[in-house]
Amino acid sequence: MTELRPENIRRIVVRGTNWLGDAVMTVPALRELRRLVPGAHITLATRSWAKELFDDTDFIDDILVYDRDGLSSVARQIRQWRRRNFDLAILFQNSFEAALIAFLSRVRTRIGYATEARRALLTNPLPLPSWRDSKHEVFYYLNVVAELERLLTGEQTILNKEPDCALHVSPARQMQGHNLLRANGIAENGPLLALCPGSINSRAKRWPSERYAQLGDRLIEELGAKVLLIGSQAELAISLNVSSSMRHKPVILTGKTELSELIAILSVVDLLVTNDTGPAHIAPALGIPTLVVFGPTNPLTTRPFSSQAELIRHPPDCAPCMLRDCPIDHRCMTAISSDEVFERARVLLEQRQFA
Repeated sequence: MTELRPENIRRIVVRGTNWLGDAVMTVPALRELRRLVPGAHITLATRSWAKELFDDTDFIDDILVYDRDGLSSVARQIRQWRRRNFDLAILFQNSFEAALIAFLSRVRTRIGYATEARRALLTNPLPLPSWRDSKHEVFYYLNVVAELERLLTGEQTILNKEPDCALHVSPARQMQGHNLLRANGIAENGPLLALCPGSINSRAKRWPSERYAQLGDRLIEELGAKVLLIGSQAELAISLNVSSSMRHKPVILTGKTELSELIAILSVVDLLVTNDTGPAHIAPALGIPTLVVFGPTNPLTTRPFSSQAELIRHPPDCAPCMLRDCPIDHRCMTAISSDEVFERARVLLEQRQFA
């Protein structure tokens, strides 16, 4: 084990996660890292979209983009890490490659989990926690920073606190959200709801498109709501399917926004209804009420970590299966009716004084 002193930690690199929802779950750990070493320069090495997610935060100083496209990109990353002469690497990602980059970059102290046969590449390898499948994923990332706290202070307090997943957006970005809505002909004179009917990495997470269509029509007819469909370009076909099944056409923004623009829009809507995917974590972190239709995944570990998020789920005996495709009849999702989701949406909107 390597001994550390705070005054010797001037430059830190954090190897971030690959998925958007996971990145939001690392926010409490990044916040605690800043608290532990307030004078250090903290670089987050991760995907290019991270800059848009963390643009308004104060707990990292810069982003080192790593969009892997083969061995040449690994070599480039090693060269960049060496040039920056990092004193400490915090590895949230579990892959062998992440530890190899830190090792070959000659980062003096390398903290991460001893997964993927990478123990020898880490100066401070951590065993997988016994509670991994029973506590939320935010604690999994916090535990890595808690190891740094133990090295610096001889004790651990981080895991005893309530994690803070909040993301803040600047007034300028909120204004961008309002401008984007106006540019798409959306008047903000009533309830404004976003629906996210897709999911990039799992078909099993998708609530049926016809249920989203039924929900959208009722929101428009009974509550006078403006309804937006959001998501990435890869989810456009799903949004088009929802729209084609609706009597009242929503505004389709799916595939039309960069992540920074999507965050701006989410920061000004009144409610998001979504599958278990990236926006399900972003919106509640922004303080926006969020209904998450939840099926095959484990709510103990991967639910949005926010009091603003509410799960709607009727788990059968086979849930959580964590499968990307349902091998039977998708009963975890089809058990959830559009009527049930509408009623919860109505109540949340009433609480926002749109009754």
